[in-house]
Amino acid sequence: MNKQLSAKVVAILGVLALSCGQEAKVDKPPLPVSVRHVADFTGPGEVRYSANILPYTQVDLAFKVGGYVQEIHQVIGVDEKKRKVQEGDFVSQGTVLAQVRQSDYQAKLKQAQAQAAEARAGFTHASQDFERARKLYGANALTRVDYDAARARYEGARARVAGAAAQVQEARIALQDTSLKAPMDSLVLKRKVEVGDLVAPGAPGFALANTREVKVVFGVSDLMLKHIKPGDSLTVATEALRHRQFTGIVTALAPSADPKSRVFDVEITIPNPSQELKVGMIAAVLAPTTKPTQPELVVPLNAIVRGTGHSGSYALFVVEEQAGRQVARRRDHLELGKVYGNLIAVNRGVALGESVIVTGATLVTDGQPVRVIPPSER
Repeated sequence: MNKQLSAKVVAILGVLALSCGQEAKVDKPPLPVSVRHVADFTGPGEVRYSANILPYTQVDLAFKVGGYVQEIHQVIGVDEKKRKVQEGDFVSQGTVLAQVRQSDYQAKLKQAQAQAAEARAGFTHASQDFERARKLYGANALTRVDYDAARARYEGARARVAGAAAQVQEARIALQDTSLKAPMDSLVLKRKVEVGDLVAPGAPGFALANTREVKVVFGVSDLMLKHIKPGDSLTVATEALRHRQFTGIVTALAPSADPKSRVFDVEITIPNPSQELKVGMIAAVLAPTTKPTQPELVVPLNAIVRGTGHSGSYALFVVEEQAGRQVARRRDHLELGKVYGNLIAVNRGVALGESVIVTGATLVTDGQPVRVIPPSER
């Protein structure tokens, strides 16, 4: 029985030894990519960018002093009954949104005021003593040591009055800070406290947003960035407000591109006095483009990658059939033309109808197997 077991072990070890001497070849799965066909372009004279609507400014309102929340601002609800202010309510500048219990701070203020009164009384007494000492010293009826002592008591009493006044002012400010006030006309984005909560200094109470104006933010490529500058007027439309267009001014351009998407953020500011544009809406920015005088071959901007030559060279990848499978082929030394929104003209390097890799262009290498994702799966 042991001899049979030993023979089996020897056989297994022999098979393992043979398998270890041979490297298993594992083919990598094709990289999924999406493509667009090289097409002729004649217009339309404008391009749409997807954008997000953001508040012009947003403030996280926090408590400066701690204590128990005693009150929260009340508003009239749709049922004409009072309720606590909540998300979506509009509040005016100076509105007291929440109130911390004031009794502790009122007591501290009274204590500071009592100490200030005591300091003023001491100063009055020291001032009278110093005045008498000054007259006696002038008449040579008081020694220099006694005069200096009276003067020191006077200066110390005056300093105590100043210190007590500062403590009163500090206590008064702390009492005022028990009221959490809206710093501007704003929309309540979030209420984070309830009556009875014990809050610490710095605890967030509300998130507020100024929506009298809104920002519309969208991304453009580096090739398109040179066609947009601060002060340009652009048109914005939303799906929620059909048949309405809003005009905004370009107020900011990102100094650097997003490391993942490789696009630069552009910010448009739009007046919104009637609050029609809501924070979080998806918008479309309509940017005018020039029309070519004759049809030009164009590809999407995100299909263009950096070339292998000098710093100003560009390339792209096309999908070709090779031995019954799809592979990516690099096309270097492109001759690029004008930019038309999200498209760019290619004067040399591609042919009409070729499949150009768009999604995955920065991941593939020359000759790498790929799998084209059908539009229905995207």
